[in-house]
Amino acid sequence: MIFDVHTHGWRYPDHFSDRFREQAIRMRGYEIPLDSTLEDYRAHCRTVPDRVKTVVFGGKAKLSGLWTPDRFIVEYCSQDPENLIPFLSLDPTQPGWQEELEEGHQDLKMRGVKLMPMYAGFYPQAPELDHLWQYAVRHQLPVLLHTGTTFIDRAPLDTTLPRHLDPVAIKYPECRIILAHLGHPYEGETVAVIRKHPHVYSDVSAIHYRPFQLYQSLMLVQEYGVWNKLLFGTDYPITNVDESLAGLRSINDQLEGTALPRLDPDQLEAMIHRDAGPLLGID
Repeated sequence: MIFDVHTHGWRYPDHFSDRFREQAIRMRGYEIPLDSTLEDYRAHCRTVPDRVKTVVFGGKAKLSGLWTPDRFIVEYCSQDPENLIPFLSLDPTQPGWQEELEEGHQDLKMRGVKLMPMYAGFYPQAPELDHLWQYAVRHQLPVLLHTGTTFIDRAPLDTTLPRHLDPVAIKYPECRIILAHLGHPYEGETVAVIRKHPHVYSDVSAIHYRPFQLYQSLMLVQEYGVWNKLLFGTDYPITNVDESLAGLRSINDQLEGTALPRLDPDQLEAMIHRDAGPLLGID
């Protein structure tokens, strides 16, 4: 089984501002389709012989021009409630986010939280977010945060640094936290944070199309001995399951003819097939 912890559901272009759409070309240097449908997602799972369990969230970041209602995600996941796991999204810079947290969890039965500190412009360790972390611990809700770079000019880079999750994990050690994208290009910080804290993980979503960067990132993981803290994710529709698996499994190919150390293929496969459900409390 594959457990994809990082996919987006949204209605494109309705849930985006014009500015966001114009700048999105910076993601990969060319325009990519951003439509998100379950049919398309599954059409790109051809290399997976078994089912795929999938976390789905939208995103809320008024500063950057992204807003996907949680009810849209619930409807998306209702297409296959056994294998699709809805996470609510919050923008703590906007009024009413505490009520949205409780509504998403208690009324809509969503099973985790997605935060976008850089896109919304807030620090995850800020005191005004204590209610969120306390609520997540009390109700055993995993929290996935965007960490790493962006293409949006208004999004402040400093808020996305993985180091900001260290004080959160110190204060709330029982909270299950996922740092998205290995925090690229701040992978060293991500490795330092996930190594310290038993319940802090990282996903490897949307890095395979920068193969040498991914190699260097995973070599840090290997040398620091934290393979067990990595989770598979795609960042669909930015990329998909088939492309992500192919990129991960071919990562050592670029080293042919060099004396560079290889990534452990058994550890790569173990990461790909890691069951994130029990680790995050959503099995």
